[in-house]
Amino acid sequence: MSQKLVCNCNGTMPLDAKALGVPVHHSLCRQEVGSFLKALDGSDSLVIACTQEAALFGELADQADKPLVAPLRFVNIREVAGWTQEAKASGPKIAALLSLADMPEAEPVPVVSYESEGRLLIIGSGSQAIPWAEKLSASLDVSVLCTEPGELPLARNYPIYSGSVSKLDGYLGNFSVDWDLQNPIDPEMCTRCGACVEVCPEGAIDLSFQINLDKCKSHRSCVTACASIGAISFDRADRKRNSEFDLILDLRLDPKMRMSQTPQGYFAPGKDPLEQALAVNQLQEMVGEFEKPKYFVYDEKVCAHGRNGKVGCNACIDVCSTGAISSLFKGGQGSVEVNPNLCMGCGACSTVCPSGAMRYNYPSVPHQGKELKTLATVFNAEAKKINQTLAPSLLLHSLKVGTQLIDGLGRSAHVLPKQFEGLPSFAIPYGIEHIASTGLEFWLGALSYGFGEVILLLSGEEDPAYHAALEEQIHLANAILNAYGFDTRIQLMAAQSADDLSVISRAMGALRQRGALHSICAPASFSFSNQKRETLEAVLEHLQKQAKTPLPAAGVALPKSSLIGSLAINKDACTLCMSCVSSCPEGALLDNPDEPILSFIEKQCVQCGICVQTCPEHALTLDPRLQTIEERKKKTALNEAQAFHCISCGKPIGTSKMIDLMLAKLGAHGAFAGPALDRLKMCGDCRVVDMVKKEI
Repeated sequence: MSQKLVCNCNGTMPLDAKALGVPVHHSLCRQEVGSFLKALDGSDSLVIACTQEAALFGELADQADKPLVAPLRFVNIREVAGWTQEAKASGPKIAALLSLADMPEAEPVPVVSYESEGRLLIIGSGSQAIPWAEKLSASLDVSVLCTEPGELPLARNYPIYSGSVSKLDGYLGNFSVDWDLQNPIDPEMCTRCGACVEVCPEGAIDLSFQINLDKCKSHRSCVTACASIGAISFDRADRKRNSEFDLILDLRLDPKMRMSQTPQGYFAPGKDPLEQALAVNQLQEMVGEFEKPKYFVYDEKVCAHGRNGKVGCNACIDVCSTGAISSLFKGGQGSVEVNPNLCMGCGACSTVCPSGAMRYNYPSVPHQGKELKTLATVFNAEAKKINQTLAPSLLLHSLKVGTQLIDGLGRSAHVLPKQFEGLPSFAIPYGIEHIASTGLEFWLGALSYGFGEVILLLSGEEDPAYHAALEEQIHLANAILNAYGFDTRIQLMAAQSADDLSVISRAMGALRQRGALHSICAPASFSFSNQKRETLEAVLEHLQKQAKTPLPAAGVALPKSSLIGSLAINKDACTLCMSCVSSCPEGALLDNPDEPILSFIEKQCVQCGICVQTCPEHALTLDPRLQTIEERKKKTALNEAQAFHCISCGKPIGTSKMIDLMLAKLGAHGAFAGPALDRLKMCGDCRVVDMVKKEI
């Protein structure tokens, strides 16, 4: 356990020290700083209930003689609880937040490394790119690619190229750029002597040392004047150029990298001088070695991307806004490949992944599950002490921008209470690295732990694809709740930016007017697993036990986006060829070695659709639905038929229907005329024996 230091910031919060079970200070960062210094000498780790003065407390800790037992941890109870209109009723929430801060930190994750030597390429018109190159060439290894001519400097202090970018990809420390040299003058070979300018009769060459082809009349005097250098060629065959860089400053209005989250080391500020200056400041700090977390874990074994040359699930590739995920097929087996250097940690891939092959790992799912359980348990226990029976609402938000939005709202609600509404006393904020990184098993799991609802707060910086993916997943999660007879309990709340306080204020006011909700079920005891399907199955089993209405025998239809469901089969069309069995990446479809029976285990199906694409008779269709846990675990026969036995040895070689179809298609062929037709009714071994006998 840690020692907790709570500051009531000049007495502006109605805190009950007895109820919280910790002493409450009023000026911990000023007159009462001695209490903090004394706590540093103790043997416990410290939790400071003040985020405003985190820098000051950190500096004092660094100056202390005794090293810290553990890093200082900070929790904000002021803006999210003590400065709201319901501050007096926020005791359970404050207790829950303090308990969360007291939990062990998440296990460290692997890191992804970058190395930049400062090789910068500035792309854009010469009039914009060259002035920036002049300023940066002293601190960075600058090159310029002029997409439009501009006056060249007298000194050749850095390379200047010209042309049109044909390809640009990579990341910090590893960018590759292809461009086409379109002008007859190669700036890299040009010595800027001016001989070509002097002899050009049309004045088609100026101090940019590029030929204006609209003016040029092909006298070629410039070629003759440049003969000893050879920088000018109207017949140049090889116009393609390539080079590698660590950093990119793209000043074009239409930059090459159009993804919403561009790679680290790539800046496209456009033509705004202020935005360009801000980008340049960041560029100068991006020289050296850098690290970031590896946000994901990928398990190829359960990936439903492809099988037998067929593409099934593309969810992670479609939702990725950084282009970090690509398709990979080897020997017909499909998987995906993730470039960790391009991954920016949104986690949307794990949210939409039906099988759990893609898992978010910063922090791990089990760690987040423990934190959710602690928040719900402590809040409900403290609420019970004051005879409150309603459950807390879980307010999920992105750590950086979402925290900024919530803190800004809390401060405004305190200073301007008639204009802004702070968080209700039952709304517990929970920051995650990115709002897109949690999915329906996480949200339904939170409800199973005792939360009354889950609210996802979008703060405006998210890619539109994430918004759409979250809406789709929320629709599915609520459909599952409705199937069990529960009310809709998961919703989106969207702001346009971190400064958009009015929209969130109105939403919080509506929540406060509505009041807290009852939990939908008794608290669950299971823990979140690293395996998505395992967590989901535990959640569904718990909700089924607590359901208000039992599921019908046929189950309840779910949206097309469902990751659980069954298969419908046209038995008249199915020949039991079993191609679907070999294509299923999850083992949901099963063959029988002794007789022609196609079996199915609904629990294993992730609704990827590879079997539907593989079936030559088009006999299968997906059937997204919610069935009881017991039924989903059963192995059921989708189709079965009478076996056809070899007419020579009696060994089963297929179904009677399959053999009849084959006879109908091949019987008229000359190769199977007469007695040879019987060979189609034999197994492979007997067919060979029969052919040898006939030849002898």
